[in-house]
Amino acid sequence: MAMIGANVTWGLMAPVVKLVLASGVIAPFLLVDFRMVGAAVLFWLTSVFLPKEHVPLCDKLRLFGAGMLGVLLNQGCFIMGVSLTTPGEASLFTTTMPMWVMILAWVILREPISLKKIGGIVLGASGALILLLGNASSDAGAPNPPLGDFIILMAQLSYALYLTLYRNFIRRYSLVTIMKWMFLSASVVALPLTSPVIASTDWASISCGEWLGVAAVVIGATFIAYICIMIGQKNLRPTVVGMYNYVQPIVATVAGIWLGIERFSFIKGVAVVLIFSGVWLVTVSRSLSSDNNKR
Repeated sequence: MAMIGANVTWGLMAPVVKLVLASGVIAPFLLVDFRMVGAAVLFWLTSVFLPKEHVPLCDKLRLFGAGMLGVLLNQGCFIMGVSLTTPGEASLFTTTMPMWVMILAWVILREPISLKKIGGIVLGASGALILLLGNASSDAGAPNPPLGDFIILMAQLSYALYLTLYRNFIRRYSLVTIMKWMFLSASVVALPLTSPVIASTDWASISCGEWLGVAAVVIGATFIAYICIMIGQKNLRPTVVGMYNYVQPIVATVAGIWLGIERFSFIKGVAVVLIFSGVWLVTVSRSLSSDNNKR
């Protein structure tokens, strides 16, 4: 349920981000700063009302690395990539993340790759491809699609590496402790690099609607969504966590239908069935069941 909640929120974030960036007043890197700094503030404020946890210096350094992979590179690359390519192509490349997770988990964690798991990923990827290729959109606002696609691919790789490397480490602390140090680390590194963008922004020209969009991205798609992700990551294998990424294009399509800019079709129905069948196959794989029994 936590993973579904996070990915539903991220699916709804896509049109909000496009609206926020549409006028050009808020640059992509500025929106990344809003997400990281805003979430850092929210997590640190939340930690005030929770029992304090001592984090030794060695673990803070590890959390710094986690912040670079799971927050700075992932969020920075994704938003910058979306600004350069089309929404359809951006969504297409986000579906590669489970494949990266499966490969990295096999190489680094020696996680067995069962036939069910491979079949689930293939089914999920096929459904996402059908959904996206059958929902082609215009090329508006895509100044450099090849570069944008490559940057989004790097965003998925960085997050897959984070899920794989830090799966066991994050169980040492509460999710708020993990998140407050990760977002603080990412903010400390990002702000000096993006200071020229901050200085050149026409703050008076930012509309109320754009501020509301920023708030939705920071509070809903970052603060609440990352809490859900941490809950899911603590209880599921990295491959299973990655599989829920396929929920996002479904949510984006449903939101488009509700807004009157999409139409439901037989092809989209087939895609939905394939995606959820893939999630189910990975969830019930033998390797996952044996891992849960050991816990």
